[in-house]
Amino acid sequence: MGTTELISLQLRMFLIMSIGLLFRKKNWISGEGKKNLTDLVIYLILPCNIVKSFMIEFDENTLQNFGVVFLVSVLIQVVCAVFAKLFYDRMMPEHRKVLQYATVASNAGFLGNPVAEGVFGSMGLALASVYLIPQRIIMWSAGVSYFTEGTDRKSVFKRVITHPCIIAVAVGLIFMLTQVKLPSFLDSALKDIGNCNTAMSMLVIGTILADVKPKDMLERSIFLFSGLRLLLIPLLVYGGCVLLHIDSLVTGVSVLLAAMPAASTTAILAAKYEGDAAYASKCVVTTTVLSLLTTPVWSIVLLRAIR
Repeated sequence: MGTTELISLQLRMFLIMSIGLLFRKKNWISGEGKKNLTDLVIYLILPCNIVKSFMIEFDENTLQNFGVVFLVSVLIQVVCAVFAKLFYDRMMPEHRKVLQYATVASNAGFLGNPVAEGVFGSMGLALASVYLIPQRIIMWSAGVSYFTEGTDRKSVFKRVITHPCIIAVAVGLIFMLTQVKLPSFLDSALKDIGNCNTAMSMLVIGTILADVKPKDMLERSIFLFSGLRLLLIPLLVYGGCVLLHIDSLVTGVSVLLAAMPAASTTAILAAKYEGDAAYASKCVVTTTVLSLLTTPVWSIVLLRAIR
């Protein structure tokens, strides 16, 4: 993808996001409708998209890249966990919990997948799906522990292993390794549903942005966190990948997903465990809004580096 095509992609995504924002503002999409759209993306559209992304011819280099991107993701989660432990000691406990979780859990699954696919194609999406495995494990284990005194390992394992995107990765890997071909009508249906991912994801992001007033986002600690989440972490990932001579495509996907905003589950868990849900919502929305500026910049930098 060239710079012109990338700008076109970002403009399309921004337009669809704006439509979601407008429909939510007008209440043409209700609060319950927003939840239903989110569930539709997570439980159907994104899994179909992931499975389809793995239905490719592969070689030893492909499997090697999957292993490398998995290890890179593990290292990123370790670094983010260290940041979460060191950076927020002076914050109020309610805010510290939110920022710690938002540091280890980005919105890479919901927002990052369509961006990775748009910028790097089907292989980018496949790599992104593997990249997200360690993050999904951490966000439902150590991540939850930031809001609670402890975690039930059995329930954490069940939640991770039954996550539709984790199941989709497993199914996709089976298809890729066995090179089994689906009947034409099933393959087409899977592709048609998966192709809705970018549009539906952007619509949902737009409905999220509609529920927060701009003045509520003006908070110093949130802007500092946004710099960490959107600039410092991906910059460190980029530097590390370059120093280790990681494959350019793996580097591009890893950096792009590391540059995603705070996970939307930050606000959900804060509300569930009696944390500061309002502050958590500000973190999610502020980083999401700012990512509309930083993501295109990172995409252009990474594409030029690949060339």
